[in-house]
Amino acid sequence: MNLEERHTQIDTAKRMADAATAFLASLRPDQAAMAQLAFDDENARRDWHYIPRDRLGLALKDMEAHQRDKAFALLDTGLSEQARARVSTIISLEPILAEVEGPRRRFPRDPDLYDLVIFGTPGGETTWSWRFEGHHVSVNYTIVNGTLVAPTPIFLGSNPAQVRHGEHEGLRALKEEEDLARDLLASLDGEQKRVAIVSSKAPDDILTRNVPRVNEEVQIDGLQLKDMTAAQREVVTALLDVYVTRLPDSIAEAQRANLVSLDTAAFAWAGGVQRGEGHYYRVLGATFLAEYDCTQNQANHIHAVWRDLTNDFGDDILKQHYRKSH
Repeated sequence: MNLEERHTQIDTAKRMADAATAFLASLRPDQAAMAQLAFDDENARRDWHYIPRDRLGLALKDMEAHQRDKAFALLDTGLSEQARARVSTIISLEPILAEVEGPRRRFPRDPDLYDLVIFGTPGGETTWSWRFEGHHVSVNYTIVNGTLVAPTPIFLGSNPAQVRHGEHEGLRALKEEEDLARDLLASLDGEQKRVAIVSSKAPDDILTRNVPRVNEEVQIDGLQLKDMTAAQREVVTALLDVYVTRLPDSIAEAQRANLVSLDTAAFAWAGGVQRGEGHYYRVLGATFLAEYDCTQNQANHIHAVWRDLTNDFGDDILKQHYRKSH
């Protein structure tokens, strides 16, 4: 990390700490007891998910208007403007999904069922983290020593992937995640496609699910970038950028710098190749994973995650920090 990148990360960490501190200061004691937990509770910090379920933290529905504003101000420090709009769209799908599923639906569909939790005490040279999470949104940040920022895992999903009825018909919250991958697949010649398509059947979800650390859930198979044309590699780069630019510019640049050994990174597709058929893909490198699945609800339900294989939940920078501290 060069000096400019370090200063940028310090600035980002400070803005997050300021926003988190303002949010915590706005809470009543009973709210604060839910919203702030110990950083050293590693199981809780890593217990992320994208399905409807009970969550740690303080839900939007339990906040007053000024507290919600401060919660979203913290979220804004961790997302690009484009990603913030996507998150708003994903949350707005909950009432649409409630209408589609009807009164006998299995889960509540409520745009206020999104929780914010802060682990540790933000500010200064402290080590702390925060998570904003609900159905189809999980944003996880770890800040080490007040200066280093780890921004993954970051998950976005969409159900429906495309709204098929009503005043929002045609709305697609995550269209680029699908369309660029399809562009890449369509550009492959016969032999390339034979290598890239690793199975005729797509899995029913992303293979990594909500694992706290990616280990052997996925492997580098499919078509390696070194076996693609320059134009095809540009499409892969654009596809990866869809995931990376969920993050603010300063953090996105650091993630791009982490995209090492791109030659041996690989694009793998599974499932049908026609629109409307269940499909899955991933772009996996030595240090990163973009993983996507659209199979549920008649292939109209997207899950898409960006993982830093060395630094999810700040693993790498925490190890370095503890090594220096002790």
